[in-house]
Amino acid sequence: MVRPDRAADAALQSPDGKGSDAAWARWLASPPGRYMLQWEAAQLARTVDDIFGYYAVQLGMPALDALAASRMPHRIRVQQGTEPVGPDAAWQPDLRVAHHGELPFASQSVDLVVLPHQLESGGCPHQLLREVDRVLRPEGHLVVTGINPWSLWALRHALPGWLGGGFMPHDVPFIGPLRIRDWIRLLDFEPAPTVYGGYALPIARQEWLAHSQRLMERAGDRWWPVCGAFFLMTAVKRVRGMRLVGPVWRSLSPRTATMPAATSREVSCREHPSGTRSIRNTL
Repeated sequence: MVRPDRAADAALQSPDGKGSDAAWARWLASPPGRYMLQWEAAQLARTVDDIFGYYAVQLGMPALDALAASRMPHRIRVQQGTEPVGPDAAWQPDLRVAHHGELPFASQSVDLVVLPHQLESGGCPHQLLREVDRVLRPEGHLVVTGINPWSLWALRHALPGWLGGGFMPHDVPFIGPLRIRDWIRLLDFEPAPTVYGGYALPIARQEWLAHSQRLMERAGDRWWPVCGAFFLMTAVKRVRGMRLVGPVWRSLSPRTATMPAATSREVSCREHPSGTRSIRNTL
């Protein structure tokens, strides 16, 4: 007889379609996936609420509405591929593209781009960041969420066999926030301090996960904050300004410098009776 916790783990470790949207949808419906969505939804609501503009774009992850709290009038959700989105998704796509690295937006036309777990979902993260840099306006914002590779969740995912292999639906290595910061700095983005969260133990059963969450959340946020399972990073696109030097509208004629008249100055010195010397200038 298979134990309930082992059965739950086995359901998450199916190698079929690993890394695909279907695998992500199944994992996000599990207790660990719902725990991650709850934390990210709260952090994104606080983040995008303070970002202003006209056009906001979310790339992928229909299970999470990252733009729900955004005040921008135009919020566009983009989905990659032609795979249908389930009825339980948080949103239906407004636009479908063949690849997130080739967006049908004009250069410097978007104020906010949110990448929920897109850099770690396969493909080419460098191409995706270059495309985001192209479509973002100067002073536009980029928001990235991901799995922290220096966490217990990533450690269990790396373990072989039933101990953890395949705990999460990732078929590529995790990309840490330090590496992402280096990448976006090369594109002249200015990153803000990274927010970490999710200190519960990587357990598939709902009861044990909830008990671990009550015990570990406050302690982890205080004692080992950078070891949280999830992270959120915000960055602002900076464009170096330039000083325009206009043409000289009037030609400056050289002025003839007049030399001052020379004066003769005679300096004489004589001794005072008191022993001091005095200087008398005569013109």
